[in-house]
Amino acid sequence: MATFQTLPGFREFYPDDLARRNHVFRRWRQTAHTFGFSEYDAPVLEPLELYKAKSGDEIEGQLFSFTDKGGREVALRPEMTPTVCRLVGARANALKRPIKWFSIAEFYRYERMQKGRGRCFFQFNADIFGEPGPEAEIELIALLVQCLCAFGLTEQDFYVRLSDRNLWFYFLEALGFDDTRSRAILNAIDKYEKMGDDAFGAYAAAFGPLDPELKARILALLNVKSLPALEAVVASAGGDKLSARLQDWRRVLEALEAMGLARFVAVDLGVVRGLAYYTGFVFEAFDRKGELRALAGGGRYDDLVQKLGGPALPAVGFAIGDMTFSLLLEQRGLMPAFVEAPDVYCVIGGPAERLAAFGDIHALRAAGFRVDYPLKELAFGKQFKAAAESGAKLALIYGGDEVAKGVVKIRDLTQRTEVEVPRAQVAASVRDFFSGGGH
Repeated sequence: MATFQTLPGFREFYPDDLARRNHVFRRWRQTAHTFGFSEYDAPVLEPLELYKAKSGDEIEGQLFSFTDKGGREVALRPEMTPTVCRLVGARANALKRPIKWFSIAEFYRYERMQKGRGRCFFQFNADIFGEPGPEAEIELIALLVQCLCAFGLTEQDFYVRLSDRNLWFYFLEALGFDDTRSRAILNAIDKYEKMGDDAFGAYAAAFGPLDPELKARILALLNVKSLPALEAVVASAGGDKLSARLQDWRRVLEALEAMGLARFVAVDLGVVRGLAYYTGFVFEAFDRKGELRALAGGGRYDDLVQKLGGPALPAVGFAIGDMTFSLLLEQRGLMPAFVEAPDVYCVIGGPAERLAAFGDIHALRAAGFRVDYPLKELAFGKQFKAAAESGAKLALIYGGDEVAKGVVKIRDLTQRTEVEVPRAQVAASVRDFFSGGGH
């Protein structure tokens, strides 16, 4: 008889795995809400045309696409940005600005599998629409940092590399490059970290060898790692556009410093992001040890809503992938062992005690507590072991003596202390325990 296995690159989530995933999603969702973002969702299947020439050649080649039974060319979504632009564009006039939305959703790309990358994955996406100034970048970079810090990560674990496609275009224009050649240079910059000088091969093939002096000036900007260094390199090129853009850089970095986040942010002009629609600041988060793929990435894409049929609407967004991020949490020992442990575990004697316990169990569950108990009779020793292994904070003990006296023993499984309370006070005692910091 044939056995069926998951398709390559796809994942199952057994309860323990799903508990960890839900833990990550819950923290992301809580963090987004504290920043005033509203959650949305959208179809997993979209018209193929939505991604053609919108996401860039790399993603288009990775699409799970097909013709549906109605003869439509469709694709499983490889990313959320075109979809959220379509949604916002359709109701832009009715939405209060700035529009601050987030989602946690699954995506699909047919690509080579490797550590931290599969063919289906989840992302936390956050976007701000309607804010043309760097205030949107400030808010989103702060959200990105907090989405990672919410798990106990610090500046020792990750950092955000901040770059700017506009600055690159203004700089290359000042050096005499037209738009087509500038884009070819940016493609080389995008690959330079991995390929070194070979990254300029495609440019040379299309336009001839790059002038050594121009290449040196390009590499000088590429190697910038601080605002003073950036100001010095940009000053050598001159021009009003570059001067104005430096003011935006100062606003972003000063604001992040005022928030206490400067230690997380590095000026790094080597990041340009490969997707075709980015237009301004771009940023990526990486682990400090450099052992993993990018944890997150995003940037400004002011033209995309209009390209997809909506009004002209400035936009900035980022995404955090769940696979690489979860790997980092595991490496740092920050993925909790019991992310879905019960609050209370009931240790119960015989049939009469079981009936006595059921009323309290249901009342506690109705009050919002997660309560577990053995479905069949077990020796007390086995039940106490199960209670400890469950990760519960409290054990409620219903033995023959306790039930006869009309009391329940409440054992704090962390502190190993125990009190007896009347049956009528069980719910109140449990509530007091957790509201008083027992969580």
